[in-house]
Amino acid sequence: MVGVYDSGVGGLSVLRAIRELAPAEPLIYVADTAYAPYGERSPAEVVGRALAVAEYFVSRAAKAMVIACNTATTAAVAEVRARHPELVVVGTEPAVKPAARLTRSGVIGVLATTGTLASPRFAELAQREAPQARILLAPCPQWVRMVERGEVGGAAAIEQVRAPVHGLLEQGADVLVLGCTHFPFLMDAIRQCADDRLPVLETGPAVARQLQRQLQARGLAAAPDGAGHCELIASGDPASLADLACRLVGVNAPAMPLPAAYC
Repeated sequence: MVGVYDSGVGGLSVLRAIRELAPAEPLIYVADTAYAPYGERSPAEVVGRALAVAEYFVSRAAKAMVIACNTATTAAVAEVRARHPELVVVGTEPAVKPAARLTRSGVIGVLATTGTLASPRFAELAQREAPQARILLAPCPQWVRMVERGEVGGAAAIEQVRAPVHGLLEQGADVLVLGCTHFPFLMDAIRQCADDRLPVLETGPAVARQLQRQLQARGLAAAPDGAGHCELIASGDPASLADLACRLVGVNAPAMPLPAAYC
């Protein structure tokens, strides 16, 4: 079993990519909604929550943990790997590297949460993978709240998306990076505010490929004819998670509460 974890429903975009690439893998998704948003919590709190969820995955005999959250990856991926060397642990980071290959203007626009854009980890990523590019930053914390409410389409979503996207394009960005796993659910609205030919990069497919590579390298990948399934777990309201999982990614399954020992 592979555990996928986020503070809310954003990580469902990564779950979707994993299901598309490896449909035989049994998955369990934990939304730590009782503690969301992580951007309002200290790094120590985020580390504590990531370790608690990792313990839960270990209790369920998971072979891998995908941290489908940029904030949690930045704060906790090293701690989780150190505490659980038996787990394949895959983190998430904005797709700056492929953006650097695609840009022709040398200007990359990154849409993400305030915490991600302000983190030393992001600064190191940008310097390492795109040292010659000009990287424009657009913090969009309100987009996370929209997705958590299921407000991903229509005029209201377009209105929220328009200003940040247009601001980046007006400054010369010819590639956009979605630096938060919530943001792919706003792709239709983003596309309506930008040229259809403009590359808009998300992280889910790259994370799915990295997970598959690591599982195969350790001989842990599910057999191709396996019967994959998905469980939903929430530290907050399970009914809300089940509703959004169905609406956003087509996972039609009940959600269960995260056991109290891990809350």
